[in-house]
Amino acid sequence: MTTQLPLSLGHRSAHGDTDFLVAPCNQDAVAWLDRWPDWPGQTTVIYGPARCGKTHLAHVWQSRSGARLIAPKHLTTDALPDILEGVNAFVIDDVDEQMDELALLHLHNMLGERAGHLLLTSSVPPARWNIQLKDLQSRMNAAPAVAVGFPDDALIGSILIKLFADRQLHIGIDVIGFLVARIERSFASVHRIVRLLDEAALAGHRRITVPLARDVVSKLAKEEE
Repeated sequence: MTTQLPLSLGHRSAHGDTDFLVAPCNQDAVAWLDRWPDWPGQTTVIYGPARCGKTHLAHVWQSRSGARLIAPKHLTTDALPDILEGVNAFVIDDVDEQMDELALLHLHNMLGERAGHLLLTSSVPPARWNIQLKDLQSRMNAAPAVAVGFPDDALIGSILIKLFADRQLHIGIDVIGFLVARIERSFASVHRIVRLLDEAALAGHRRITVPLARDVVSKLAKEEE
């Protein structure tokens, strides 16, 4: 059974108007972030495949902690003084991208001195990052790294039900079962299919049924070929 994220943040307009749902694929990451600010060190890494929900989870933590979001390309040694001013918590999303290793090392060290915190997201654990600076590699390897996997059928179904309910759409369990068996296992895909079905139903003045879901899923598959 899924539960709402223990972080009491309500709705997040930046990543949709749904609550994050906890399930086996993400419960370890949620539990670790719930420990904040009582982390054993300043840096934590959340990693997992693209569109598995790690970015959404990182933004939820950002909202709670008041952290500043930094794009990898904006983290430079020259920018560090401005980045650090007035903030002791940071999120860097997608550290797989090219970034200034020396700037990341300095940020990590400075946050340690200031009892601050840094949350990084990546598609792979730190041990697989292509880091050239040995000091940075050793620090990242020592940081707690928690995996997030793709949502399972139960979570996909729960999210579909909630997203349809948020739009005041009452959908039969047969439609939910049809979609769970056919859509991509990602939060982005779930949000997209709900939006497309809502638009198709409005445009055609139709109820959302399995035939309509079949039409939309087939059209989407052709577009992605």
